[in-house]
Amino acid sequence: MKDYQPAADLLKDRVILVTGAGDGLGRTAARQLGAHGATIILLGRTIRKLEQVYDELEQVGAPQPAIYPMNLEGATPKGYADLAQVLETEFGRLDGLLHNAALFQGLTPIANYDIELWYRVLQVNLNAPFLLTQTLLGLLNRSADASVVFTADQVSEKGQAYWGAYAVAKGGAQTLMKMLANELETNTPIRVNSIDPGRVRTPMTLKIYPGREPEQWPIPETVMNAYLYLLGPDSKGVTGQVFHAQD
Repeated sequence: MKDYQPAADLLKDRVILVTGAGDGLGRTAARQLGAHGATIILLGRTIRKLEQVYDELEQVGAPQPAIYPMNLEGATPKGYADLAQVLETEFGRLDGLLHNAALFQGLTPIANYDIELWYRVLQVNLNAPFLLTQTLLGLLNRSADASVVFTADQVSEKGQAYWGAYAVAKGGAQTLMKMLANELETNTPIRVNSIDPGRVRTPMTLKIYPGREPEQWPIPETVMNAYLYLLGPDSKGVTGQVFHAQD
């Protein structure tokens, strides 16, 4: 992925929705995707942050983005249906969906894990990607070449201690990704893959490792080639795969 050379207009005329677009990897991904020609739908819970990304996209000459405030933790099925209706009215199709939003509240042993927090983490990291993908499949099917990208984390593969509901949700999302890839591979234009960005310098990483110096983590921009590749035409026909962005 590090050697991939995306064309400047790689994503021209593509409409891509990015969740968790107000901060961290989502913010960087939105900027990079927009800078390569995509019309970005910025979905997140904090309007102020989304407006900042909106302004940044305008500054780099990206197509005019759209803001859709949505709190995935409390969103209802009707809320997702309303989102699909708005996107259908405004855009008529969807070419890309990046599941980037995440909720993580700290390392805790299973024996001490708060039950309410367990439900909240699963809601954002597993239930929301399922509901969002299911609701938007009709719009993705209207694209000639649609890409759905989940965000993976190696802690789910390792069953790493103390990562609790976050690791469980990421493992479930990986199964969901592979299932969708198999179901959609025949007779649809939709491919489905995952990116494991590794640890990068984001607010979430700094929260997980408060004793580490920020400078020891690579900045988000260094892993963006994987996102550009999977959400652009160069990955057409690639589905059901997990890409490690720092390899």
